[in-house]
Amino acid sequence: MQEYVTLSIDINHDAGALYERLWRPEAFLEWASGLCGANLKREGLKQDGEVWTGEGMEGQLRVRFSGPNDFGVLDHWVAQAGEPENYVPLRVIANGAGATVCLTVFRPPGMADGMFATEAEWVKRDLQALKEWVEG
Repeated sequence: MQEYVTLSIDINHDAGALYERLWRPEAFLEWASGLCGANLKREGLKQDGEVWTGEGMEGQLRVRFSGPNDFGVLDHWVAQAGEPENYVPLRVIANGAGATVCLTVFRPPGMADGMFATEAEWVKRDLQALKEWVEG
């Protein structure tokens, strides 16, 4: 089993409406900095069947996204050129009149402690960016 950390943020927005705003791959470019480095933000992701590609911060990036569903699932799989896919579970969960967004970060084998902590901090910033984008 891989080590992991699940991070979450509460967003003052109806969960169903939030999911509808987020499920399209293009929406990830508004808040997910791992997917929207300067090149991707400018050039976007290009769809090739079920795979989306673009020039990421470390070269060619390939992303697959879960399809639209009724369960708040926004899972995606990300791979840099020559690297294995990284599974990223992401959920929008109803929480009263708002929503809680949860994202799990798995620690790849061999990743140093400091790098894993840095990755978790990056995701925290992305979730905060998502909150600010949605809540305005």
